[in-house]
Amino acid sequence: MPSEDRKAFLLRIDPKLWVELEAWAGDELRSVNGQIEFLLRQAVQQRRKKQFDGGSPEAPVRDR
Repeated sequence: MPSEDRKAFLLRIDPKLWVELEAWAGDELRSVNGQIEFLLRQAVQQRRKKQFDGGSPEAPVRDR
């Protein structure tokens, strides 16, 4: 059961990317969910740092 302080949502993800994330998470002793949350937190911190430093965040890149 999810804790009350976390937002649950459905994520559709390419199966090949899932395999990569699963292996990476295993290497770092995290669940896939924990790995995705870790990576998202890093991305948000980097974006905030760029904004704070006066740089503009890069335009989003679509992988399709």
